[in-house]
Amino acid sequence: MSSRPPGSPSVPSPPPSSAAPGAPRRRALAAALPTALLAASLSGCGTTADASDGRTVTVTVGYQSKTINTVTAGTLLRSLGSFERALRAQGKRDGKTYKVRWQDYATGAPITAQMVAGKVDIGSMGDFPLLLNAARGTQLHAPTRLVSVTGYNLRGALNTLVTKPGSPLRSLADLRGKKVSSSVGSASDGTLVRALRRAGMDPDKDIHKLNQEPAVGASALQSGAADALSQFVAWPGLLAFQGKAQALYDGGALGLPTFHGVTVRDAFASRRPAVVRAFLAAQRDATRFLQAHPVDAARRVAGATGLPPEVVYLYNGSGGLATFDPTLKPQLIAALRKDVAVLRAARLTGPVDVDSFVTDHYLKQSYGSGYAKARRSTAHPAPDEVWLRGEDRTHSFTGPEALLRFAAAHRGRVRAAYVADATTGTRWFADKSVWVRDGARLLPFAARATADAWLRHHRGARALGYADALGRVR
Repeated sequence: MSSRPPGSPSVPSPPPSSAAPGAPRRRALAAALPTALLAASLSGCGTTADASDGRTVTVTVGYQSKTINTVTAGTLLRSLGSFERALRAQGKRDGKTYKVRWQDYATGAPITAQMVAGKVDIGSMGDFPLLLNAARGTQLHAPTRLVSVTGYNLRGALNTLVTKPGSPLRSLADLRGKKVSSSVGSASDGTLVRALRRAGMDPDKDIHKLNQEPAVGASALQSGAADALSQFVAWPGLLAFQGKAQALYDGGALGLPTFHGVTVRDAFASRRPAVVRAFLAAQRDATRFLQAHPVDAARRVAGATGLPPEVVYLYNGSGGLATFDPTLKPQLIAALRKDVAVLRAARLTGPVDVDSFVTDHYLKQSYGSGYAKARRSTAHPAPDEVWLRGEDRTHSFTGPEALLRFAAAHRGRVRAAYVADATTGTRWFADKSVWVRDGARLLPFAARATADAWLRHHRGARALGYADALGRVR
């Protein structure tokens, strides 16, 4: 139930049978999924979750170490020991001994399988998998509840569509008749479907979709078995950083929120509410640590996952693509309701009662009187930044030209430089961005499609490479 870490030197070649040609295959998948989930649960990891001998309670947490938008409920939280400390404090109050069993998965589906089987108590996953989690829990009479958010992006920029460097594909329209790798049922697949529809295309007829796990899809892109790859954090950034991909379409262009969150078994939460509150308190501690020590947090996550620290910082840094905040914001819940329609159209789920799935009861208890104010806030710094080699901090700038001047003056010492897309605000690597000279301005774009859109509407604007952009600010 796991795949090779994203930072590994190679990934398995995609099997020929991994393609999902269209709607019939997805209908079969939807029909088979409940059985597959049950089978996975029966062959799962370990004994029943929340094991207790009366005085010792074992809590099982399912997380995705490589999906770094969940680190405050997984990788970073685990490295800090915050949950264990919170449970020790709880144990002093109730006389019990608490133990935590951490289980790492590649995607959200096996976490859901283990939860409905009663073998995982607390799990974290993306917004589309969360809805599938809610649906399966209801269907199998093992309801779950969404109790907090890990990281989010209000525009949807956590999902990106990439191609190989030098690909002739420049727009979504160019994907017509092409093979596109995606993980059906994931948030990134939702981005792909919505983006194609907005471009006037039919995602079931106009492309050949390959239903693949991220690692397999990355391999398919490199081998030429796929023409494009639509994936979630941190795969697009990793492949771009490695020089193996370039962004074709920026999910931020949709303007629709995407997020990851924490779900708990309702039976577990009802029986052990103090443990849920302890987990949420620990998640808040991990969130504060990430915000106060973003470089250290990126290095911790990189050490645990094998991802390059520069890639982790792209998403989780002080001005990263993800905003980390546990509160259940109205914008995110509204987006969740819209996501149901996408999953139903793909016949991956039936109706989902979002209102009964979402509960901020435990989070409100953790926050106290400050919850309402925190829930309203969407503040997130978005500076352009440069990380120099040998330094434990980044340098912030108010615009791309100031960043370019600094990078040019420190050529050879730049570990990573991050800039915001001129139209969507999506953060991307400066040297992997598409640069445009428009009069006296130098503008970065995360994806070719957004850069081309700017060029079409601004006469006299010209595209140029990163090296040329650096040269123009000296």
